[in-house]
Amino acid sequence: MSVRILRLPHNPDLPLPARQSAEAAGYDVCSAEPDLVLAPNERRAVGTGFAFALPSGMEMQVRPRSGLALKHGLSVPNAPGTIDPDYRGELKVILINLGAEPVSIRRGDRIAQLVFARFEAPTLEPSESLNDTARGSGGFGSTG
Repeated sequence: MSVRILRLPHNPDLPLPARQSAEAAGYDVCSAEPDLVLAPNERRAVGTGFAFALPSGMEMQVRPRSGLALKHGLSVPNAPGTIDPDYRGELKVILINLGAEPVSIRRGDRIAQLVFARFEAPTLEPSESLNDTARGSGGFGSTG
């Protein structure tokens, strides 16, 4: 399986997203923006300089990097962000600084990880009732 990736003009030099170990699920992606600083509680869409052509039935999930979250409080507020197979624009990563200190992000810093996943698109059928289960409508902690 392959995914086509387009390098955009403002990213002539950054590496392609890449797995950092043989068994890694995520492909680290870098910032293609000029150096920036995220203040505490600030959000920003950070360009990567890449666009993708995903196969039909596949999404690309944008997830936080655990080290950035632990060390700096940097996260992806809509995690996981979903890139649909029909989107052809630049991948931008929404970052938020949840920490107490400003966070510097330099061009070329790894800012997020990309995980590719197949998805189903079922037909939704309106119904007058649903079958019973042992759990029923219990949610949010109802199973212990």
